[in-house]
This record gives sequence, structure tokens and C-alpha cells, in this order.
Amino acid sequence: MSEDDNNNMEEYPTEIHDYLAAFEKSLGSVDEMLKTMMSVSRSELLQKLDPLEQAKLDLVSVYTLNSMFWVYLATQGINPKEHPVKQELERIRTYMNKVKEITDKKKASKLDKGAASRFVKNALWEPNAENEHTSKTPAKGKKLQ
Repeated sequence: MSEDDNNNMEEYPTEIHDYLAAFEKSLGSVDEMLKTMMSVSRSELLQKLDPLEQAKLDLVSVYTLNSMFWVYLATQGINPKEHPVKQELERIRTYMNKVKEITDKKKASKLDKGAASRFVKNALWEPNAENEHTSKTPAKGKKLQ
């Protein structure tokens, strides 16, 4: 352990060391993810996605940016709950829920009314002159051969 590490250890209580280590690990994950996202040009990425996927990407990006700003405010001693960023995050969440509803509707099975109508029509037996003589069910007292 170097002298700088010892000085840093003395600046904060040892109880929060695990929390700080987890925070540092999370920051590293965010950094890696951002590097991955930034390695591809936005226009190139958007061309490969359908409009719904583009909306999802935009919402995740803006939500992430605002969340990071929330954390920044908290580290500066500003209560983010009293800052306009809170309303912005709520607005973004509303749009995320709308996109989720659209996605769920796309995944839901759709009823083909024509096919259902034909299925019901063919499943119901209607007696007519032709069917009376060639019934598929045997008449009473007769055996099938």
C-alpha cells in the first residue's frame, strides 16, 4: 500500500470503503459502456434500427445522461429532488412507459377475425338436404362397419 493510499484511507470512514469500492466498479462499467456506444457513429447506428428501437435508444441515452446529472448534483451537495432534473426524469419515464406499451402491443397475439369466423363456421354443423343423407354420425340402432 502506498503513502497516497494511506492518506486516502484516512480521509473517509472505513465503514464506507466497500461502498466506495462498489461505486468505483460501477463507474468503470459505465465508462466501458460509454466507450462502446461512442465507438459507433450515432447516424450509422440509427440507420440499422427501426423507429421503435431508435426511440428506445434515445430514451435510454437521455435517461442515462439525466441520471448522471442527478448523481453529479448530489455530489455537489445540491438536493436533486428539488432540481428540475427530477421533472425531466419523470417525463422521460412517461415516454419509456409509452414505448413499453407499444412494444407489448406488438408482442401480443393478434386475432385474425377472418380465420376465426371461418373456424367457427366450419365447426358448427348445419343440417341441409345434402347433410341429412350423408351424416357423419350413425343413426340410432345402426352400427358402423
